[in-house]
Amino acid sequence: MQTELLFRADAYLTEAPARVLAHTMEGGIVLDQSVFYPTGGGQPGDSGSIDWEGGRLSIATAVKVEGGRVALVPAEPAAMPPLGAMVIQRIDWDRRHRLMRMHTALHLLSVVVPLPVTGGQIGAERGRLDFDMPEPLADLQAAELALNRLIDLDLPVTDSWITDDELLANPGLVKTMSVRPPMGQGRVRLVRIGTDAVQTDLQPCGGTHVSRTGEIGRITVGKLENKGKQNRRITLHLN
Repeated sequence: MQTELLFRADAYLTEAPARVLAHTMEGGIVLDQSVFYPTGGGQPGDSGSIDWEGGRLSIATAVKVEGGRVALVPAEPAAMPPLGAMVIQRIDWDRRHRLMRMHTALHLLSVVVPLPVTGGQIGAERGRLDFDMPEPLADLQAAELALNRLIDLDLPVTDSWITDDELLANPGLVKTMSVRPPMGQGRVRLVRIGTDAVQTDLQPCGGTHVSRTGEIGRITVGKLENKGKQNRRITLHLN
């Protein structure tokens, strides 16, 4: 039995009941449904807590495990809920929301800097994208201004699904060179910023995002770092 990904249907869901399916060899707790996003795609797993009759655990992160399941990783060794137990899972919403804001901002950065993305990392305070950029940007301040203008447009952020074959027929949708979108399940999730009439960005992504760009708030662009012959890193900071 796979874990139902509740965060995929509603990124704003902060708590939900679940049943314990298994314990992993590493001490993780596998649930039948999860509001916790598991580490992947440059986005860290959610932290939070679970409660059950007679016990409580702080959760440091969540990870993907074999069989399409999600395991919650306790913050420290402690008694775990028994198999079959019902638990209430709660995420650290403030941290999750900051990750959602940053993840969406990085999508917009890939619009402002229309170059192939070679890597990325999402954090609650700052995030970064690495670009295949032979020559450094002439004006980082202009990039920051363009990014915040897109944010201020308060564009809708929505998702849809296409088949694996449809993605293969449209390779231009994939901006990242280092991380390929998850395929093999028959369909791939697309995240759209903007509308069908005025589309700003469209790319495969399994992460969590805010529902409108205005929710991101103001973003500061950090310095441009040289990370190789043609690899350059741009860091964003949440204000």
